Amino acid sequence: MDFGGHPYRLDHLTGYAERASQLGFTALAANDHVVHEAPWLDGPTALAAVLDHSAAMTLATTVSLPVVRGPVLLAKTLGSLDRLSGGRMVVAVGPGSSERDYAAVGIDFAERWKRLDEAVGVLRVLWAGNGKPFVGDYYSTEGIDLRPRPGADGGPPIWIGSWGSQVGLNRVARLGDGWLASAYNTTPEGFAQAWDGLAGRLQASGKDPHAFPNALATMWCYITDDHAEADRILRQRVLPVVNRSEDELRARLPIGPPGAFAERLAAYRDAGVQRVYLWPVADEVHQLELFAERVVPLL
Repeated sequence: MDFGGHPYRLDHLTGYAERASQLGFTALAANDHVVHEAPWLDGPTALAAVLDHSAAMTLATTVSLPVVRGPVLLAKTLGSLDRLSGGRMVVAVGPGSSERDYAAVGIDFAERWKRLDEAVGVLRVLWAGNGKPFVGDYYSTEGIDLRPRPGADGGPPIWIGSWGSQVGLNRVARLGDGWLASAYNTTPEGFAQAWDGLAGRLQASGKDPHAFPNALATMWCYITDDHAEADRILRQRVLPVVNRSEDELRARLPIGPPGAFAERLAAYRDAGVQRVYLWPVADEVHQLELFAERVVPLL
């Protein structure tokens, strides 16, 4: 998924997946919106389209919106993808930040957090396929038996997307199998502080903080030594669709020379980030090649 730079053809998606695998990338991710300022393919559909071209890469959602899509239908869709991929899905979920998505499906945006908490329970119960049904204020799995089951026993791991607030980290520790943070909503220093704070919460929830995975998504990037081109990409591709100031995005996103990109990734690595989902905002395949050729050797 990008901000309108590619022609939204199947050959582009499959070619991107194949080239990413050849270059040594280990995961392929799709984000989720119903309506957006920029053109946006359906995330699960895009992942399904590249199943045969993704080799052994993990297939990730960064994030899926179970409240907007409905948790039962999302369980069916992502459970099917997990089965067809041989258990390669990692499902990160979040409420989403767009009121337009909620308006489009007729759900009150103010209910998103309470509904998300219940939706995670729905996914787990439906994928496990045993035990008591989930019955909440918004959702119930009574009488629902989704088969076939996902490829992974008990279903794919469920990560919680959070920008790192105290309430969000509590939710990660309470509900998640992993934490997905957001590159344009944090800094290496902010991530390190949140990651340290999460450790105690995980222990209180009976989880081992040393075995708990994390990743950083929405790492919008574009590699160029041309400062004018970097400014153009930031202003024309990213600013129109992201509700952040130009100065903030310029400071947080690796849009510019490869050396600065490597320094940013090294800072996140030192802060405790385990995986980064890159998101080229234009010229996607070539940008992956530039990353492998000019950034990776600097790390």
